[in-house]
Amino acid sequence: MVTKECLAEFEDKFKGEIREKKFLTPTQILYLVDKKDLPDMAYYLQYHPEFDESYYVMGIGSDERQLAGKFAYAPVINMLDGSGKRENFYVILKARLDKDNPEFPSVAQKLPAALWAEREVRDLLGFKPLDHPDLRRLITPEDWPEGVYPLRKDHAYNASPAGELQDGYKKAPEDTSTVPIGPYHMALDEPAHFRLFVKGEEIVDVDYRGFYSHRGIEKIGEGRLTYNQIFYIAERICGICGFQHSSAYAMAVENIAGVEIPARAQYIRTILLEIERIHSHLLWAGVACHLVGFDTGFMYAWRIREEPVMWLAERLTGNRKTYGMNIVGGVRRDFLDYRKTEILDKMKQLKKDVEKLYNIAVSSDILIKRAKDVGVLPYKVAKDYGVVGPTARASGRNIDVRRDHKVFAYKDVDFDVPVYKDGDVLARLLVRLDEVLQSISIIEQAVDQMPEGDIFTPIGKLPPYQEALGYTEAHRGEVIHYVLTGTNNKVYRWKVRAPTYNNLAAVPEMLKGYRVADAPLIIASIDPCYACTERVQIVDVKTGKVKALNEAEFNDLSIKASEEL
Repeated sequence: MVTKECLAEFEDKFKGEIREKKFLTPTQILYLVDKKDLPDMAYYLQYHPEFDESYYVMGIGSDERQLAGKFAYAPVINMLDGSGKRENFYVILKARLDKDNPEFPSVAQKLPAALWAEREVRDLLGFKPLDHPDLRRLITPEDWPEGVYPLRKDHAYNASPAGELQDGYKKAPEDTSTVPIGPYHMALDEPAHFRLFVKGEEIVDVDYRGFYSHRGIEKIGEGRLTYNQIFYIAERICGICGFQHSSAYAMAVENIAGVEIPARAQYIRTILLEIERIHSHLLWAGVACHLVGFDTGFMYAWRIREEPVMWLAERLTGNRKTYGMNIVGGVRRDFLDYRKTEILDKMKQLKKDVEKLYNIAVSSDILIKRAKDVGVLPYKVAKDYGVVGPTARASGRNIDVRRDHKVFAYKDVDFDVPVYKDGDVLARLLVRLDEVLQSISIIEQAVDQMPEGDIFTPIGKLPPYQEALGYTEAHRGEVIHYVLTGTNNKVYRWKVRAPTYNNLAAVPEMLKGYRVADAPLIIASIDPCYACTERVQIVDVKTGKVKALNEAEFNDLSIKASEEL
């Protein structure tokens, strides 16, 4: 059965509840539906037998009272069959919610992947997901007042009210001890709080509290910046995968404008995306080696990341990171011909280095013993939680946006998608090392095949109140941006979902049954980026003061917290 037949089947099954159907792009479909049918529709699409790799992507909440007199909530499903041969679709199920009582039946009753998304819209927009299994706060801090919703249009972007302190933590199971990791901890590179409930050394349950680094990027982008100015914050969502975010955002706006960027610009984006993937995977491989005490692997991985990879990124763009290359309609700068030769020379050198790193890693007894059969994430749990990227592929999930949706120049090059079935830390390591070798091949093909021509297509004025998705396969998994345009070339609603958002929700399931000593490695194995997942300042709730720590103060605080455990 082809994709369109499956969608026709879906439309027939729910024909009484579908109010409108709209193609946002040839592969993005929006259905305006009755809110009562959201759980059944989302479940039907995610678990359709013809599309066994489909998954819940995100939930989009928006204040559309100025447009339609109501709020809106929209779960998004990526319809995939896993073969890379069929046409795949993003399906958006959009429901209108009453402006005075914005409630809807919880999709998370049936799909664990929707747990965080529905807690988020409850915090930021005041929506009420009925019968949700766990409606504790997710994003707003414990002293944020009830009834104040920062993503509503009538809430000022710089307003930060304080209320009474609340306890948002999960209660510990009986007969367990609590081992805290964070919010500041030497094993974490950013603020996050894992509470491990243990019996002896065994972890029996986990509570996670994050979102300490909320920067309000979506609120800043909505109505204050033009669509091209948003690039400056889109590329700074994450210090590692910034170009992935700016490319996904650019694609969303380009889809709304109905413009396909020039082929040469597509190739330039592809090359830079893969360079970013390589340096991220090598950084992570070094950290993984360090966490198990295998510092030879750590130093080797970081050496080859520095030169040739980071050297090449700076050579091509002028910056080691935050390249500033993207613009809606293409890229800002071209690659000169002699740079192509440099790219190929560096890829040849890098391939030898990565193959050596691979051999070093798989021959290390300490790495294998610490990583094998540890932090296992079964296929079904990965699907239920909508896990993406190398974390998903290490659990047997055959998904990759580059192949499945043929973005940019990926449709013109040959590459394999590494998939392992063990679902443990070792499989997540091997997936990434395999992907680095595939990335080298992609870059070599892209350089050889790069067409001549323009690198930019002018966009002009955007049509108001149109919406679309943009997406890339970042190193941690699918990055997806949703844009709803406003007037005067500004954005009415901008929703960002980083891959860690999906993967982090599944980490408690990966920790259960393992030892406390395994926790740092298991957590690190998803390559978490807390800052790009989080969109709240760290405030002293008693005094209201905000304090910024320098690096030395932060390290001292982390060490002291560890000593007090």
